[in-house]
Amino acid sequence: MAGTSSPEAVKKLLENMQGDLRGLSLECRKKFPPVKEAAESGIIKVKTIAARNTDILAALKENSSEVVQPFLMGCGTKEPKITQLCLAAIQRLMSHEVVSEAAAGNIINMLWQLMENSLEELKLLQTVLVLLTTNTVVHDEALSKAIVLCFRLHFTKDNITNNTAAATVRQVVTVVFERVVAEDERYKDIIDQPVAVQGNSNRRSVSTLKPCAKDAYMLFQDLCQLVNADAPYWLVGMTEMTRTFGLELLESVLNDFPQVFLQHQEFSFLLKERVCPLVIKLFSPNIKFRQGSSTSSSPAPVEKPYFPICMRLLRVVSVLIKQFYSLLVTECEIFLSLLVKFLDADKPQWLRAVAVESIHRLCVQPQLLRSFCQSYDMKQHSTKVFRDIVNALGSFIQSLFLVPSTGNTSATPNQTGSNASGNTGSAQTNPGVLGMGGGATVLPAFEYRGTWIPILNVTVQGSAKATYLEMLDKVEPPTIPEGYAMSVAFHCLLDLVRGITTMIEGELEDTETVTPTTAETTSLPPQSSEQQDLQSLSDQSEKELVSRAVWEEMVNACWCGLLAALSLLLDASTDEAATENILKAELTMAALCGRLGLVTSRDAFITAICKGSLPPHYALTVLNSTTAALSSKSYSIQGQNVQMISPSSESHQQVVAVGQPLALQPQGTVMLTSKNIQCMRTLLNLAHFHGAVLGTSWQLVLATLQHLVWILGLKPSVGGALKPGRAVEGPSTVLTTAVMTDLPSISSMISKLFENSQYLDDVSLHHLINALCSLSLEAMDMAYGNNKEPSLFAVAKLLETGLVNMRRIEILWRPLTGHLLEKVCQHPNSRMREWGAEALTSLIKAGLTFRHDPPLSQNQRLQLLLLNPLKELSNISHPDIRIKQLECVLQILQSQGDSLGPGWPLVLGVMGAIQSDQGESLIRTAFQCLQLVVTDFLPTMPCTCLQIVVEVAGSFGLHNQELNISLTSIGLLWNISDYFFQRGEIIEKELNREEAMLQKQAEEKGVMLNRPFHPASPFDCLWLCLYAKLGELCVDPRPAVRKSAGQTLFSTIGAHGTLLQHSTWHTVIWKVLFHLLDRVRESSTTADKEKIESGGGNILIHHSRDTAEKQWAETWVLTLAGVARIFNTRRYLLQPLGDFSQAWDVLLDHIQSAALSKNNEVSLAALKSFQEILQIVSPVRDSEKPETPPAINVSVPLVVGTTTATSLGRSFMRTDSIGERIGRYNGSELPVITDEIEDLNLWWAAWNSWYRIGSESTRPPITCDKLTFIPSQPFLTALIQIFPALYQHIKTGFSMDDLQKLGVILHGAVSVPISSDASPFILPSYTEAVLTSLQEAVLTALDVLQKAICVGSESMQIMYPAIFDQLLAFVEFSCKPPQYGQLETKHIANAKYNQIQLFAPAEWVALNYVPFAERSLEVVVDLYQKTACHKAVVTEKVLQNIIKTLRIPLSLKYSCPSESTWKLAVSSLLKVLSIGLPVARQHASSGKFDSMWPELANTFEDFLFTKSTPPDNLSIQEFQKNESIDVEVVQLISTEILPYANFIPKEFVGQIMTMLNKGSIHSQSSSFTEAEIDIRMREEFSKVCFETLLQFSFSNKVTTPQEGYISRMALSVLLKRSQDVLHRYIEDERLSGKCPLPRQQVTEIIFVLKAVSTLIDSLKKTQPENVDASTWAQVIALYPTLVECITCSSSEVCSALKEALVPFKDFMHPPASKVQNGES
Repeated sequence: MAGTSSPEAVKKLLENMQGDLRGLSLECRKKFPPVKEAAESGIIKVKTIAARNTDILAALKENSSEVVQPFLMGCGTKEPKITQLCLAAIQRLMSHEVVSEAAAGNIINMLWQLMENSLEELKLLQTVLVLLTTNTVVHDEALSKAIVLCFRLHFTKDNITNNTAAATVRQVVTVVFERVVAEDERYKDIIDQPVAVQGNSNRRSVSTLKPCAKDAYMLFQDLCQLVNADAPYWLVGMTEMTRTFGLELLESVLNDFPQVFLQHQEFSFLLKERVCPLVIKLFSPNIKFRQGSSTSSSPAPVEKPYFPICMRLLRVVSVLIKQFYSLLVTECEIFLSLLVKFLDADKPQWLRAVAVESIHRLCVQPQLLRSFCQSYDMKQHSTKVFRDIVNALGSFIQSLFLVPSTGNTSATPNQTGSNASGNTGSAQTNPGVLGMGGGATVLPAFEYRGTWIPILNVTVQGSAKATYLEMLDKVEPPTIPEGYAMSVAFHCLLDLVRGITTMIEGELEDTETVTPTTAETTSLPPQSSEQQDLQSLSDQSEKELVSRAVWEEMVNACWCGLLAALSLLLDASTDEAATENILKAELTMAALCGRLGLVTSRDAFITAICKGSLPPHYALTVLNSTTAALSSKSYSIQGQNVQMISPSSESHQQVVAVGQPLALQPQGTVMLTSKNIQCMRTLLNLAHFHGAVLGTSWQLVLATLQHLVWILGLKPSVGGALKPGRAVEGPSTVLTTAVMTDLPSISSMISKLFENSQYLDDVSLHHLINALCSLSLEAMDMAYGNNKEPSLFAVAKLLETGLVNMRRIEILWRPLTGHLLEKVCQHPNSRMREWGAEALTSLIKAGLTFRHDPPLSQNQRLQLLLLNPLKELSNISHPDIRIKQLECVLQILQSQGDSLGPGWPLVLGVMGAIQSDQGESLIRTAFQCLQLVVTDFLPTMPCTCLQIVVEVAGSFGLHNQELNISLTSIGLLWNISDYFFQRGEIIEKELNREEAMLQKQAEEKGVMLNRPFHPASPFDCLWLCLYAKLGELCVDPRPAVRKSAGQTLFSTIGAHGTLLQHSTWHTVIWKVLFHLLDRVRESSTTADKEKIESGGGNILIHHSRDTAEKQWAETWVLTLAGVARIFNTRRYLLQPLGDFSQAWDVLLDHIQSAALSKNNEVSLAALKSFQEILQIVSPVRDSEKPETPPAINVSVPLVVGTTTATSLGRSFMRTDSIGERIGRYNGSELPVITDEIEDLNLWWAAWNSWYRIGSESTRPPITCDKLTFIPSQPFLTALIQIFPALYQHIKTGFSMDDLQKLGVILHGAVSVPISSDASPFILPSYTEAVLTSLQEAVLTALDVLQKAICVGSESMQIMYPAIFDQLLAFVEFSCKPPQYGQLETKHIANAKYNQIQLFAPAEWVALNYVPFAERSLEVVVDLYQKTACHKAVVTEKVLQNIIKTLRIPLSLKYSCPSESTWKLAVSSLLKVLSIGLPVARQHASSGKFDSMWPELANTFEDFLFTKSTPPDNLSIQEFQKNESIDVEVVQLISTEILPYANFIPKEFVGQIMTMLNKGSIHSQSSSFTEAEIDIRMREEFSKVCFETLLQFSFSNKVTTPQEGYISRMALSVLLKRSQDVLHRYIEDERLSGKCPLPRQQVTEIIFVLKAVSTLIDSLKKTQPENVDASTWAQVIALYPTLVECITCSSSEVCSALKEALVPFKDFMHPPASKVQNGES
């Protein structure tokens, strides 16, 4: 405007106007003078206006009628040139807006005339346009006239005019409406009171409208009238009109000025009342028409649809729906239903195409779709419009496949010639390839069951650029190219999905950012939080609830149709881009459904993608069940059923991979196409980006992925990631290079997918885990019963998920580990199991190493939670699982050992749970862990766990798989005990603290605190557990373990026992030691006696251990020794305990049963233990204790036997003197010194045990066979050796009875034979007279006794005789070895055979008792020497017994087993008698010795005149020695007996005399050989006898004549015999001549000669008065006979004769006076 009102412009205008007027006047000068005049006056008028007014333009406008007049007149001339000039001038005026309303009216009238005259038509249109556009002066009739003018010009014959007019009309119509808009803008601030609408008038009153609006209203109303072929109300003068043009105008107005209709009720009314009915009416031919239906069937011919109108109607409808939907809800419902109907297959192709284009226009407007949904689908009783639209598209697409399109109504074939797929054959083989030659290019297309439809590039994504809706110039329906409708429909679907999802998700984002809490995928409103203003929140959630309902309805309405269509297209698609789009649509829908929590629809879309990923007809139950559910819903679209089409079987895709299906019985192979891989990628993206909303569909997704992964041959590797596996299943997996290069990216996508699980919320994460678990269960079911490679996908991914979600591991730990534990790890398939364990252990290790917040050390609950599954693994028996478990434990220990804290019990529990039957490697690994714990981690674990360590270590000791482990574990127990000892105080404090806590808790709960060994302190309990464990190991079936455990047990108690509280010892003794002894005793007594061939492998077993019984014997020995040692060393601790005496009794009982066991080793050891406990001294009264207990005075000789107690493996030095030990107990606990009585009771108990052992073991067996058990020598020796020590303590009360008992035992012990195989070691060689140690011991025992008696009281001394009896019994053994029951023994004790017959048949060898008997004899003599005068000895006839006993060897003499015996007997007899005879004489009167004398006489008799012959090999020297012994005896008689004859019984003396007499005569046996005679003649002996006899005969005053008579008789007999012998000799000598006489005769004569000389000597020595005269006579009478012998030839006789004759010289007296009768 400024341009036209500036001074220059005005000036120019004025000039131009004047110019125009001048021109006009010039032109009209000739023909039209009036015009000329008018023009000239006009010039003047203009000038005046210009001169007078400042505002020239306003003035011009005011006077415009006049100014314009000349030009109008010029036009009226109808001269073209003038008219043109005038019109131009008028236009100039118009453009300067100097035309008034009146002028304008005039102008229009003038134009109308021109029009009617068909002049300057184009210029007219131009002028009208300028007039109407430059200002708004034209109104009402003028306006309508102008418009009609344009319409009229539109229908001229001239094409150009027509078109120009059409354009002008359009512009004019627009101008009219623009004025309304401007007017509204002007008045927008003034709110006019709306006039009440009167009634239901059919035509609204327009009086309320402002001028411009009124014009517009009238115009629009008339347009409707015209289209409806009715007369216009306002556009008066219209002659003709076309519908197409009318519809176009309507459309443009509606499209360009919606606000006019929306703001003015009047216009809205027009829309409702006029436009909609009109449209519906005009649609009717299209609705009724059915393509291909015979017209004859209906009575009236159906009007055919007319493309131009139909197309324009659809455009109008589009605009109506788009712009006035809110006004025309009901009408739109109808329109939309119509649109849907136009897609029916029986409508013409073009109609379907334009309908689909229209629908596309709707589909790109999501808000509009949303409104549909709200207005129709969500209302009851309303058509489900939105759903129908989507379903219609679906069935439309389907129909295109099912019914081959015919392109258009013309008969042209639907397939263009250029298309190679004209014949179906090639369509089958290679669809859509142009030119079957090389370099063929594939067209993007859909192909389904032989129908091939190309995909055309119809529109840009998101805009509905229509092709056929824009064909406004076409009258005939166009030809629709093949694939066009499909392509548009396809885009409709894509745009629909894109639009809806973008909109809903955008709105979701908004609501989520507004509300404080994120709405979960459930359809509940988000929970409110208190801080928010509740009011605003409730409004908010209200609004959101509404929105959410709409979103859900939208999705629910469209998903079925969409899915059906998309699935079909996906199946049919042969183009990668198209496939991508379809998949993207399915993915976005799935995600949207997920976000809205619409599970069914979400699952359906996901299923579709999943099915696309897998080969056709792939048997995957998860998917099949879902599709079955879906296909049972058929979507009804206006009576038509849309079924979900199942995928076609033939593939149009390049096969890129061949693999095995994951099934129980894989039937052949399956193929994956590139489309499958594409779907798989989509699936991965879905899971990747929308995992949070997948919920339960994880199941579908993961199941599918699992199968794909399997087909592609991806196998899990460390950490759960998938890597292309080696071809495990053989060559059946074939991958093209394309896929090979893709695999790593697919694999990493799968991994990323699970890595992303860390961003999921907890609920989604649980869904994921549950899905993986159930997937894993399926895989497990499949893997049952066959050892096919199982699918490990699920397990691997569980692991991966767990690893990335460590920060919130708590929430998924239980389901995760629960599944792995209960299901996977127990699976029979080893590969499956192995992975389960791998996953579980990896998770546990990761969990422990992860830096949790707060750290594990402060979050014990979490730590225990993490470690618990490790423990649970122990319930699984598969060794491979357990190995993994233990390896895990080992790694945990190595990395986390220091920080396990409260997790220790679990970790230790794992080690302890290993059973013996679980194989060596398992036990070894577990043990390795334990060793690590004991060596490195004891100080770091809570002290309460130490007990568990002990138990676990103990349990390894009991494992019988691997001996070394058992032994090492015992070593560990030792190390543990050492640790307890070193860290005692710390441990004790911590345990006491813990105990106090537990106690408190228990009290609060009101329950008793229950733990083993309860009353003891916690630290002591720890020790007791250790002891108890070792105790169990001491009765292990394996001897080596028992031995080691026993040694360790006693070493620990010995070394560390001092740490225990005093009261705890009670438990140690009763619950540990005695319990152990009981068990060992029981096992030993029931042990098997079968021989064990070898100790496993090639180990040879020593014969002393080759039966179980012998092996147990060793254990028994060790245990008993250990307990005894404790009793010994810890007596000061044990004695103050109340029940020491009971304990003592039990111990003695054990010693006794061991001693009496039929096993030499055990019994001997039992005695050793007995000895040990007897060396205990009773505590010294002083508080000062000696450092070491004083030894007992009696030296107990050690046994030198075959067995010695096994020395303990370790010696542990502990500073442990008694003083210190007592110092450790505080004052209150000083050991109470027990009184003597109690002590005595203990010793008597010991004596009783000793007696029982002795009497049982020495009692001979009743029957004898091979198996008879006979106690060994070392055993008996030890037994007897115990007595002296024991006796020291009981001597005060030792009675005669006890002595008797002892005697029985000693006798029994000495009588026991030796087994023949042991004899060489025990028996001395026979040349030495040595005692066995047993015999030594027996004598020692008696010695101790007699010494005690010696210093003892009177009452004790009566025991002497008993001791003598005992000893004398032993003396008899020299001649009569004792019998041991019925046992046959072989006596090899005869010194004549001093070689041992080792292989004698007898099993048992009797001992050589001679040395023993002899030693006993010596003892007897010694003892008798000391005690001869003792009253008891006298009374009990000990001397007589001694003599009686000695008589046995003396009478045997040479027949004695040993020569030394009788010699010793003689010397002993002599010694005894030298002491005893004086005593006997002293007591002669008492008669106590009466019976002794005859015994003595017999003894002399038996000895001196023995019946046994000396051995042949006796040398002369020996014989002479023996003779001197005989002489000694006679001398004893002559000195000790005969001088005291008057105190001695007469009979006895008589016997002695007879004996001497017998001795003095040489009795020779005829059996002597000549050679022996001289030796055998005991000349010396005879001589002594003779002398004694003589001395006795003559020396004493003869008391009785009888005595004298005896001796005289004896002499005369002797002499008479001599006489006879001599006579015989002489006779024989003479007869024999030169022959020598026999040797014995010569000997005899010599003896006689010697006797004669002896007799003469004796007679000479005797007092003369004692010799009878007749005796002398007899002597002298021998002389002549002797002289006669002189002639003998034997020199020996001669020398004897010489000796005999010499004494006669004493008889040579001068003859005296005659003597008569021998009297002088």
